[in-house]
Amino acid sequence: METQNMVEDETTRIALKTGLLQRVKALGLQQALFPSDGGEIDEMVRQLESINPIARPLQPASLPSLLGNWQLVYASKGTVVTRRLASMPDFGETIKIKRVWQTLAAGNSGKIFASNHAFLDLPLLGEWQLQAAGIWTWGTDEQMAKVSFDSFSVQATKFFGMESWRFPELKIPVLEFLRNEAEWTTSYLDEDIRVGRGATGNLFVFRRE
Repeated sequence: METQNMVEDETTRIALKTGLLQRVKALGLQQALFPSDGGEIDEMVRQLESINPIARPLQPASLPSLLGNWQLVYASKGTVVTRRLASMPDFGETIKIKRVWQTLAAGNSGKIFASNHAFLDLPLLGEWQLQAAGIWTWGTDEQMAKVSFDSFSVQATKFFGMESWRFPELKIPVLEFLRNEAEWTTSYLDEDIRVGRGATGNLFVFRRE
């Protein structure tokens, strides 16, 4: 009976993943990363979370499945960057999100180095890359981590649309007393999909690159 339930869960999980990725793709990246009513997608994610194959992603044995490069393909309430852009008039016709991704690398025991990147196409100004670097730390809870960022950077990769105008990266450190910690829960993880939830419940779906 237990084996049958496991097979049924696996079949359901694969079907949910396939449906989820199809719906996200149909939205298009621009819409998928801006605040919107994604009730159907959010419900599919909740169903996936209920049959999470790696319930403790921060335990040492699970870290190889967690680390690496992950492309952000959906954000239920947008991201820090896209929420600000959405408040601007006609943002959809002027500013394009070309790519958002996250790199997780092993640090010391109980730490992961995290780099969040966004690649934007700005009107008249060309292509720009934003990056926030920080760390994840955790204790006995092997699903929820504390996240803090210690530096931000910005770089023009194609200034005024010209490939030759590539500006050096400008790094902006964050003073220690200004660093805020945020809770981040990895609520679903498998070989190619990862779901993270912030403290306010905003969910983020990543696909392994």
